[in-house]
Amino acid sequence: MNSSSESYLPRWREVRMAQGTVVAPDERLPWPQTAAMGVQHVIAMFGATVLAPILMGFNPNLAILMSGVGTLIFFLVTGGRVPSYLGSSFAFIGVVIAATGYSGTGPNGNIGVALGGIIACGVVYVLIGLLVQMIGAGWIERFMPPVVTGAVVAVIGLNLASVPIKNMAANNFEAWMQAVTFLCVGLVAVFTRGMVQRLLILVGLVLASIVYAVLTNGMGLGKPMDFTGIANAAWFGAPTLTAPTFTGPAMLLIAPVAIILVAENLGHLKAVTAMTGRNLDRYMGRAFMADGIATVVSGSVGGLGVTTYAENIGVMAATRIYSTAVFVVAALIALVLGFSPKFGAVIQAIPLPVMGGVSIVVFGLIAIAGAKIWVDNKVDFSQNRNLIVAAITLIIGTGDFTLKFGQFALGGIGTATFGAILLYALLGRSRNA
Repeated sequence: MNSSSESYLPRWREVRMAQGTVVAPDERLPWPQTAAMGVQHVIAMFGATVLAPILMGFNPNLAILMSGVGTLIFFLVTGGRVPSYLGSSFAFIGVVIAATGYSGTGPNGNIGVALGGIIACGVVYVLIGLLVQMIGAGWIERFMPPVVTGAVVAVIGLNLASVPIKNMAANNFEAWMQAVTFLCVGLVAVFTRGMVQRLLILVGLVLASIVYAVLTNGMGLGKPMDFTGIANAAWFGAPTLTAPTFTGPAMLLIAPVAIILVAENLGHLKAVTAMTGRNLDRYMGRAFMADGIATVVSGSVGGLGVTTYAENIGVMAATRIYSTAVFVVAALIALVLGFSPKFGAVIQAIPLPVMGGVSIVVFGLIAIAGAKIWVDNKVDFSQNRNLIVAAITLIIGTGDFTLKFGQFALGGIGTATFGAILLYALLGRSRNA
């Protein structure tokens, strides 16, 4: 019997790096290499985890801190068996802005009202997790077979495609820099070996940033990198905490986001299952509860609701390192960084088109993880039911098809998820499915 199965938390078995090595959740590389992988995961989550609070007027440093806390909560509740990172959820943006009347610039003066709704959402999420834990995930499985989960996972990557392409390159030079960035990542992925190859996202980002600095700061071809923010930022500083305020309208508006978080978490679990070859269904209830508890804790001090992060799943897909030890390291780094405005300034100094080029790679890897679910489960697309479900799901998710129910808006990933579930159930009633 594996020693990790004899204890609640894993006792990671150390494995050595070799070409083609796959590191399982209950294994780890030597600690220096594990630490390097943790840094890469921090880099992968950082942009989105910081961007989400900025869009809602929340404190970015607190969001980073609570992403670390949330990831550790997730690790403990799931017994360290599910590799995942929890970061700021974009699913809250629309409802938080609606609940608080946020103008879009500066700190959100009505943040307490949003926090009450976020906590209510976390509680609903925990209750869903308890239900799954008590009666099993079979009812979810019937609603979300491989054709549905594969489409949903693919949509998570495809839905984000327009972000780097449309919003992270303001001119032709920056568009070319995005191309240089994903070329750097590709070259590292294909032509390097060992640890450098496993750190393809981080190494590619550093190389592209150097190229950008040479072309802009050195040759004046574009907007130069600005290092003044790094020089002026303090090394240590505690983020400001905010207490929640509980109001009925805000709670009713924000709590239904739990449905979207369940869909995201389920899709991520399926993606990790496909990549690791390990069935994680028995941890599904715990994963939902962990995410919900982390959201409640975050909302209680002024942070955002959190969710399992697609960006980090993309990194796992690229590196084939699924060790949960990596995520513990990443979480601890996030805790430290939450108290360091200096590091936040370093990350924010990375040129936007370079981050955009990296995002193109990561989001594409997520989409491919969805296709891998179809391949691994031998989904038969000669069946019209599977064909129609996948086709419609991909387009409404990629196109960000949105349905509104009063003030509550169900965006592309949500409509794609529930559309796929409903279509599969509806079309299954036909004998010609």
